[in-house]
Amino acid sequence: MRRIICAAVLAAVLASACTNPQPATRWSEEKATRWYAQQPWLSGCNYIPSNAINQIEMWSKDSWSPELIETELGWAEELGFNTMRVFLSSVVYRHDPSGFKARMDEFLRICDRHDIMPLFVFFDDCWNPESEYGPQPEPKSGIHNSGWVQDPSKSRKADTLKTFPELEKYVKDVLGTFGRDNRILLWDLYNEPGNSGWGEQSLPLLKNVFKWAREAAPSQPVTVGVWTPSLPTLNAFQLENSDVISFHDYGTPEKINSTIDTLAVKGRPLICTEYMARTRGSLFTNVMPILKERGVAAINWGFVSGKTNTIFAWDTPLPDCKEPEVWFHDIFRTDHSPYSEKEIEVIKRLNDAIVPAN
Repeated sequence: MRRIICAAVLAAVLASACTNPQPATRWSEEKATRWYAQQPWLSGCNYIPSNAINQIEMWSKDSWSPELIETELGWAEELGFNTMRVFLSSVVYRHDPSGFKARMDEFLRICDRHDIMPLFVFFDDCWNPESEYGPQPEPKSGIHNSGWVQDPSKSRKADTLKTFPELEKYVKDVLGTFGRDNRILLWDLYNEPGNSGWGEQSLPLLKNVFKWAREAAPSQPVTVGVWTPSLPTLNAFQLENSDVISFHDYGTPEKINSTIDTLAVKGRPLICTEYMARTRGSLFTNVMPILKERGVAAINWGFVSGKTNTIFAWDTPLPDCKEPEVWFHDIFRTDHSPYSEKEIEVIKRLNDAIVPAN
């Protein structure tokens, strides 16, 4: 009888261990390097369908557009892109968790058909401080990201006693559902913490999202990208806790080389999750080749010019202008015509895609 009881207890313990994995620790440099060596050179863009003004509109049931996503990711495949950085929405999850996850799965099926492995972003400190579930506002003419929203919103972020348990459930549910899905490249836990004047007030959420992710123990790496030298406390925490090092740099070739030199001493794979701002000298033609030569993943901001208005520059509104002479971000118009044929050729060549003969 004792043997039977012991066997039953052992079986229960093993079952519990399988269903409740122990909190993971940060990947070693060796593990991160092995993982990166198994990937092709990664290139892609920050993606939102052209008919969505923000994360809420992309993922909500009533505005979900799989046919458009299928079309646009087909254009990405033509360029040789193999990854897409995509922002999730805690707002949509809070109101429709099962539907949200079903749409994530449908998005992954679309990506898989086009040989694209996306990375997903949970939280974001950028742009409008408040948001609401339901129909989203129309774009403001000529204003960059006029409808993009912080996630969580300012009012929700202030009430940590209520909000943090909700956000923990969101992160752990999504990672519990997709944390071992081989269609996903990695998890970007928090976009530009401290932006929009938040500064070090974002540190509690930053620390918690790493904690929640480790407790969920996804098989994919996790990261939070550094984006400004003005937040050393946040930067240090991000760099000390990310499995792979990610960063944003919209500067010139000299600037991005300097950034790579600084981060390379960490001994971990480097992934540039935002670059390419034409009026600031960050171009496909002069920065993307550097990223490939130095073995850094290249993920630019913007793909199809749409409701986000990211062909217009930050803090430079042009309300009477339909299309600026020099686009800030983005590659295609909604009819698939490119902003620059030369850029298309450069992207395809660097991605080893077929470049049409002249």
